[in-house]
Amino acid sequence: QVQLVESGGGLVQAGGSLRLSCAASGRAFKSYNMGWFRQAPGKEREFVAAINWSGSTVYADSVKDRFTLSRDNAKNMVYLQMNGLKPDDTAVYYCAADRGTYSVYVRTLSNDYVYWGQGTQVTVSS
Repeated sequence: QVQLVESGGGLVQAGGSLRLSCAASGRAFKSYNMGWFRQAPGKEREFVAAINWSGSTVYADSVKDRFTLSRDNAKNMVYLQMNGLKPDDTAVYYCAADRGTYSVYVRTLSNDYVYWGQGTQVTVSS
């Protein structure tokens, strides 16, 4: 069983920056497709960004050019650098991992992920 723990959320003014971190357990970290999803009250969970074992990334159109996803396989860590934050970015952000298949694809569907963190709150004020 893979355990994921997010951190780095908080309150920030519009235009500010935050860096979210996700710490993962296990020896097979490099094999995992790692994704970030977010969910605001009353809204469906939506895809934010994901990265596969080789470092290929995919971003949602709403965050492209503002967010940067990276991974450090030596530390079993994933980072989401968020710049130019907007009030619409307010949500609980979840880190997720797939089954660890060295997928050539970068997964963007929540159904493709089987391990989830507890979430971290990001609030962007006007």
